Amino acid sequence: MKNKTMKTFVATIAVLAIMLSSVLLVFSAPPNPALLDPKTIPKYVNQLVAAIPVYEPTNVLDGARNVIRQDYTVNMTYFREQILPTGTPLVGSPDNKTHVWGYQGQVRLLDGTVLPTFEFSPSATFIATRGIPSNVTWVNNIDQPQFLPVDPTIHWADPTNPTPGTMRMWDLFPATFPGIFTNSMTGATLNAQTPVPLVPHLHGGEVPSWSDGGPNSWWTYDGILGSSYSTNGAYSTTPSNNATYYYPNAQNPATLWYHDHALGMTRLNVMSGLAGFYLLKDAPATTTIITPTANNFDQYLTQHFLYGVSEIPLAIQDRSFYANGELWFPTVGINPTIHPYWMPEFFGNTIMVNGKVWPNLDVTQSWYRFRVLDGSNARFYTLSFSNKMPFIVIGSDGGYLQQAATVTSLTISPGERYDILVDFSAVPLGTKIIMKNTARAPFPGGAPADPQTVGQIMQFTVKATSANPGAAAPVLPAALNPTLPLGAFPTLAAPPTTQQRIRTLFEVMGPAGPLMVTINGQLWDGVLTETPKNGTTEDWIIVNLTGDTHPIHTHLATFQLVSRQQFQANKYMKDWLAINAAGGMPPFPVSYVPNSLNPIPYLQGKATPALPSEMGWKDTVQMNPGEVTIIRIRFLQQDGAAYPFDPTQGPGYVWHCHIVDHEDNEMMRPYQVMP
Repeated sequence: MKNKTMKTFVATIAVLAIMLSSVLLVFSAPPNPALLDPKTIPKYVNQLVAAIPVYEPTNVLDGARNVIRQDYTVNMTYFREQILPTGTPLVGSPDNKTHVWGYQGQVRLLDGTVLPTFEFSPSATFIATRGIPSNVTWVNNIDQPQFLPVDPTIHWADPTNPTPGTMRMWDLFPATFPGIFTNSMTGATLNAQTPVPLVPHLHGGEVPSWSDGGPNSWWTYDGILGSSYSTNGAYSTTPSNNATYYYPNAQNPATLWYHDHALGMTRLNVMSGLAGFYLLKDAPATTTIITPTANNFDQYLTQHFLYGVSEIPLAIQDRSFYANGELWFPTVGINPTIHPYWMPEFFGNTIMVNGKVWPNLDVTQSWYRFRVLDGSNARFYTLSFSNKMPFIVIGSDGGYLQQAATVTSLTISPGERYDILVDFSAVPLGTKIIMKNTARAPFPGGAPADPQTVGQIMQFTVKATSANPGAAAPVLPAALNPTLPLGAFPTLAAPPTTQQRIRTLFEVMGPAGPLMVTINGQLWDGVLTETPKNGTTEDWIIVNLTGDTHPIHTHLATFQLVSRQQFQANKYMKDWLAINAAGGMPPFPVSYVPNSLNPIPYLQGKATPALPSEMGWKDTVQMNPGEVTIIRIRFLQQDGAAYPFDPTQGPGYVWHCHIVDHEDNEMMRPYQVMP
């Protein structure tokens, strides 16, 4: 299959499957074991895990006893965790727990206790110091099959393939999951569930591409390596089941996160539990900060809010469960005669925050800092409080905003992070406040959030005393970020028109619904078309021809949102397809380079600027249907300095939709920074 296009592959699969279905198989949804009714789950019985433990590094010192590097060893493993609250009516569970995967390592608790090993999902938090690099040795100890359905008919990591990075034919579909597949070219019987390819990605990290955790950099527990596998050999001798990644930590303070990124497997491996926070902070201040400024704002917040007490990360993820409490994921695809298991989006029917379904957090009449992550596969959240109280957004993906933004609601998409301050000081004791969600699924035109289930995120109970006492009212400087001077936004100057890239978001339809979603009609392994020059600024003009909002994420470089504007989508699509008729209908052949179509003649109305909560450095941005979104991306650090490594070296980077079900099925493209 090395020289086959996905188009030929899909057509072959479709014809073969239809033939087989007439004599061998009937593709209908198999009877699922009973699913847990989310309305039977007691809400707000679980207490939020506010103090997610922090990884404890091994410090490397110089001759003056200064820390010059921090080393970690983190295992990828599996365990059982109590996610559902006591009182959930489970049937057939041996221990009222759920089988999950997660990252395991040495941690330090809030009281100073060091645990030599700790496993949880979402996993322990890295708290890294700006200017002190980290080496993380990631160990794949998952020697069991993936317990969620691997679809080998999409382009995936495929450790059974003797030529990693290429596609092979999988075709004799099983009627039910789990199934054994047959390779039509060799006759071999293959099991796609094992071994499991894994690779961690530091989302938002400015790192060398060798340590980026790209989709082809995976490895398995038994030593099978992806085509772009690499390790920081200067600091490690690498057994066959691990890799060491180097994180410079030279970028501005920000809320980052880490998660699995294996090609065609991200939706499954993250759903299984492989995710956690990575908080990058400035070094602690040596004196008490009285008057915060943009230059010392991060140090001030670290003094003012205590991690795990009044500074609390919130990882919001949706899940569904079998009646016995185990995780459920679809086992029949939308086009099962082509892709037996792949679905366009997964939407769970319960909400989990920090590994607990519908938790409660006791708070005092004071202020709190919440670092909010949408870690879901596809679900957007429009967050607000049931008492309609406002809150303050101070940061987003790439760090602090240009200035604070007070809002009463906030929409967050998969992969995005928001740093918010919430004031409970005027809320009467005994008050219970629900964090609500009103986002439709799919976003923005899908089904409304059920107010009894996914319309609720978590509860806050205001008490006189709490295990999580808050802080006094913080002082907010006018400017929060020294790389974002006050005034017009974006702060980056517009590049010349020669440094613009026009790309489309295009959905390929199958007989029963979406077959895949693409960037510019191209496949993952199509001709490389993004080759920005190191140190330059570009405008990426993204034309959304689909019906969904897509959270588009760029690795390495952060960007600023310029504008969104409506356009004549149907007319543009017709004309864009016409000028690319030589490539046929998308997905285009891997050798075809699509022609760009300027969207200016198709624009309607006025361009809308970034929302106040988006006026900062972003690495993930919502691109709405029927709109042209422009982002301004500079291939330098946020202060304009060169990266402390050469980004032109190594396997390169990627950009993609962070609806991971889309990312896993072609909505991802490579890019290479050029000298």
